[in-house]
Formats: sequence, structure tokens, C-alpha cells
Amino acid sequence: MSQTLILTLLSIVALLAFFSVKRIPEGTVYTLRRLGGQARTLTSGTHFVVPLIERIVHRISLTGRTLAVDESMPVDGTSCRLSGQIWWQVLDAERADPMIERADELIRTRVVNALRDIERPADEAADSRNLRLKKALNDTLRERGVVVTRVQLALA
Repeated sequence: MSQTLILTLLSIVALLAFFSVKRIPEGTVYTLRRLGGQARTLTSGTHFVVPLIERIVHRISLTGRTLAVDESMPVDGTSCRLSGQIWWQVLDAERADPMIERADELIRTRVVNALRDIERPADEAADSRNLRLKKALNDTLRERGVVVTRVQLALA
């Protein structure tokens, strides 16, 4: 064997070894997919993956996130502006993985639907309305591995 071929093979092996080690930071979970569609999650730490067979699909942060809400919606026959913020967090990355890319839109839709279910929301105190919205959101999102930690919305 020639030296060039040996150096090329050693370089390829070194590159594969380099790309097979993944360091996942604290507070983050990576989801991997294999060619066959199987999935697995990697928590923080150092892990070995199979390069060219497994690929990182999502990098899910387990720290809190903030969703800004600024929606115009009909309330009690008039048009009102719903504005404020919703704080949410991923608790179970495996259950949250299928919906993580559209989580903000899902939460926004759920809060608008929950507000429509409240009778005369403009007459209710903001604190009690926000607590009720938080409970309604958590009732539907907890099964997806997501929890809403705080709702601070105002109707104008």
C-alpha cells in the first residue's frame, strides 16, 4: 500500500471519529434521527453518534422561553387587542419533539381559543383571567411535554 492511501484512510477514520463525538451543553437536549426513521434523544454530556447514519434534528433548550402575543380578536362582539407575553418551558423533550418547531404557533392558537371559552373576559380581573388561561394552556400542553409558567396578557 502506498503512503498516500494509508494517510487518506487514516484521515477518513480521524474525521469519522471527530464527527462521532457530540458534546451537548447543560440545559439542552438533542433529538437524533436514523436513516430508518428511528429517533433517540441525547441529554447533556458527551455522546457518541454514528456519522452519516444519525443526524441531529432538533436542539431543544430546556430553559424557559418567551412568546410575545399581539393579536386582534373579537371579544363580546367587539374587536379587542390581546397583547403581552407567555413564558413556557419544555419538560419532556421526547414528547415535545414532534411539535417543537411549531410550539409558538400552537401556544398562540390555544390561548386565543381558551380566551374565547371565557364568558365576558373583558369584565374579569386581569390576574384571574391570566391564571385561568395558564391553567387552560397547561391542561392541553402538558401531555405534549410543555408547561406554561407564566401568562401576562392584557385585553385592550
